[in-house]
Amino acid sequence: MPKARKPGRRHLLPGFGLTFGITALYLVLIVALPLAAMLLKTFSLGWPEFWRIVSSPRAISAYWITFSSAAAAAVFNGFFGLLLAWVLVRYEFPGKRIIDGLVDLPFALPTAVAGLALVTLFGPAGWYGQVLVPLGITVTHAQLGIIVAMAFTSLPFVVRTVQPVLEDIPEDVQEAARLLGATPFQVFSRVILPLILPAFTTGVVLCFARAIGEFGAVVFIAGNLPGMTEIVSLLVFIRLDEHNYPAAAALATVLLATAFVTLFLTNLLQAWQLRYADKSR
Repeated sequence: MPKARKPGRRHLLPGFGLTFGITALYLVLIVALPLAAMLLKTFSLGWPEFWRIVSSPRAISAYWITFSSAAAAAVFNGFFGLLLAWVLVRYEFPGKRIIDGLVDLPFALPTAVAGLALVTLFGPAGWYGQVLVPLGITVTHAQLGIIVAMAFTSLPFVVRTVQPVLEDIPEDVQEAARLLGATPFQVFSRVILPLILPAFTTGVVLCFARAIGEFGAVVFIAGNLPGMTEIVSLLVFIRLDEHNYPAAAALATVLLATAFVTLFLTNLLQAWQLRYADKSR
């Protein structure tokens, strides 16, 4: 007598083979092929020519401006994003939903529009510029403007990675620490911070990776002066405009490699943090 088949678990989507195949096809067409085309264009240069392009004084200056500005924006967003996520999770106040929605505005707003808005605000005749310029603080056509643009466009990464983790921390854990005599700072540093650290690290690194590739918002406020406010993505655009595609691909490869190395090191750090958290329980 044939065995009756057990009722299988129903899935909303079709079987694994079909869904995986569609996903893999999408990744190949949208991600893998463009990256492969760029790398093939880079490899066509040969090592001496590639090194000459990526190590030119103009390129090195662009690296320094880009990476230092992105690091500064990531540090700022790490502090301010954590503070904003804490306020949104821990407090109730009028307009909370509006502020929570505004956090995602840089994702929805075209970066060129963001750049124009920042120029309007921080220009010599802008609302902020009228106060800052007399104090000797120049934002437009300066590296500070690059940092401001990068920080604006990458802020949501920190807030949106930390916010759900903060919401999931049980209140009884914090209350137990308080009953044992822990100060508010000790509760945060020894109870809350270890729990949110992996998410916080991810948010800061994503912020950095997003910032090094920023173009639209920066190009309007930076002034694009070689050696002073010229970032790598702008230099790539200039090489494309000159129809020097191999040089543009070589510079873009440096950004791509930096992003991959940063994310790889972040995954290693997260794995170590999770193992450390498991051992401490």
